[in-house]
Amino acid sequence: MTILEEESGRAPQRAGLPQLGGRGLFVTDGGLETELVFHDGRDLPGFAAFPLLETSEGRLRLRRYYDGYLDIARGGGAGFVVETPTWRANPDWAAQLGYSRPQLDQLNRAAVRLAEEVRADAVADGITTVISGQVGPRGDGYDPGTAMTAEQAQSYHARQIGVFASASVDQVTAITMTNTAEAIGVVRAATEAGVPAAVAFTVETDGRLPTGQPLHAAIEQVDRETGAAAAYFMVNCAHPTHFRSALGGDGAWRHRIAGLRVNASTKSHAELDASTELDDGDPDQLAADQAALRDRLPAVAVLGGCCGTDARHVAAIVSAWAAS
Repeated sequence: MTILEEESGRAPQRAGLPQLGGRGLFVTDGGLETELVFHDGRDLPGFAAFPLLETSEGRLRLRRYYDGYLDIARGGGAGFVVETPTWRANPDWAAQLGYSRPQLDQLNRAAVRLAEEVRADAVADGITTVISGQVGPRGDGYDPGTAMTAEQAQSYHARQIGVFASASVDQVTAITMTNTAEAIGVVRAATEAGVPAAVAFTVETDGRLPTGQPLHAAIEQVDRETGAAAAYFMVNCAHPTHFRSALGGDGAWRHRIAGLRVNASTKSHAELDASTELDDGDPDQLAADQAALRDRLPAVAVLGGCCGTDARHVAAIVSAWAAS
């Protein structure tokens, strides 16, 4: 990092990710879509947040959402990873919502511009900030369905990743990956585009991917088939008690997990999918359950939330992790 970048708090463009540089904790956000649906009472067709970028009211709501997490970073002296609200902003989901490919490209670029606004606020307070272009699964985040091959996944995700790479993102993050083939495709597409990629796998209550593959085997396979090209891995969209048993084995794979974005609820994916009410759990208990994993996850530096979580949960998680 140059002196100018160090003083400004801005992360260097693709010159290395500061969250991997031993610079302490980095905060990221929580369950955007569940907050919009259950807290705001918004109708989100396709569970997609990116259409909010089309209106000034929607953009202001997203800014307020990020502000809550910036406050956590500010108060804890942590860095901040701004994830663009683009989990559903891929061709299949966009087509269901009536968007053309060019319109989708414009909205992905608008998401990065919004993230730049958030970064400007963070930089003003000296917070080291990373912009991540968020890539979601082609299908459902709970069900792998008919998985693509790695080659198909690379081709499918290349356009969105290319848009992010041509903008000002520092990395892309593939969230709620249910299978290794899609994760491999994302990493290869990001490598081709010249932007670092993080992969967040989701697991079931037994700590295995929805395909049944153990977490450690998934990480090892992606590294093996991409030449360890992923910047790091994460676990998301699961309660800490769901993957506690999956962390029992030794191996270099545990040091590849640098982030956690957990669910508030202990319910299974199937139970959550059928829920009509929000289960936001107990933020303090969630934080304690996650902090109990720290000795098994020495490389974790990025902390946030997923379904059912909001700034309360992430604040508790960051505090408990820092104290453990």
